[in-house]
Amino acid sequence: MKLPRRQFLHLAASAAAIPAVSRVAWAEAYPARPVRLIIGIRPGGATDITARLMGQCLSERLGQSFIIENRPGAGTNIGTEAVVRAAPDGYTLLLAVTPNAINVTLYQKLNFDFIRDIAPVASIVRAPNVMVVNPLLPAKTVPEFIASAKANSGKLNMESSGNGTSQHLSGELFKMMAGVDMAHVPYRGGAPAVTDLLGGQVQAMFASMASSIEYIKAGKLRARSVTTVTRSEALPEVPTLAHFVPGYDASDWFGLGAQEYPRRDH
Repeated sequence: MKLPRRQFLHLAASAAAIPAVSRVAWAEAYPARPVRLIIGIRPGGATDITARLMGQCLSERLGQSFIIENRPGAGTNIGTEAVVRAAPDGYTLLLAVTPNAINVTLYQKLNFDFIRDIAPVASIVRAPNVMVVNPLLPAKTVPEFIASAKANSGKLNMESSGNGTSQHLSGELFKMMAGVDMAHVPYRGGAPAVTDLLGGQVQAMFASMASSIEYIKAGKLRARSVTTVTRSEALPEVPTLAHFVPGYDASDWFGLGAQEYPRRDH
């Protein structure tokens, strides 16, 4: 996944106009002090990589430190709540990710309302996930993989970076549309999931581009397809899953958010 520098510079410009910034912050040159960027995911995965790249570019552009703070747990809810509870002054930002839009359907009770309590600042990137397998798996194409999964119903493992992530739901959508049954193995983050895939403990994963592309290029993982309807510029030789499973389309996204100001009453 390539994140163009121009895209980060647009983010930097947007940061100066954050709607969640308090009147005090509006009166000063923003940012006048270090900014915390909270992510609700463990270090090492696509979200962490994206946050650190973005933080570096914003620091260079705006002349203040953007401190990356990992607050993993509860499917990003812990990190999100930390931003909701922070002072609404624009100095605590959230790297919003796909699970933020999904969690309201997975958790019966949340201590915040994501749409109400988090103000959107900027869109960062939309990227495909990649269907990757361990090189020892005999299936060399998506049709061969589907045939193997049907012949070994429930015996193949499909891992993900956690329940409710875009990687998990990309896999579930594939299972439903391709008519296959695979056991889902959720991990606490993309990095440990990829590690076990490399080690052969699991057979397949719908991985993020950021966490898997270097292993794909090194031949340590085999990319079978990308999950968007068009091919990825980063992996132009890899076909789309929709080519084999018509109508399939899934992607991962990242955005920047801040606490809504003034915060509306519950």
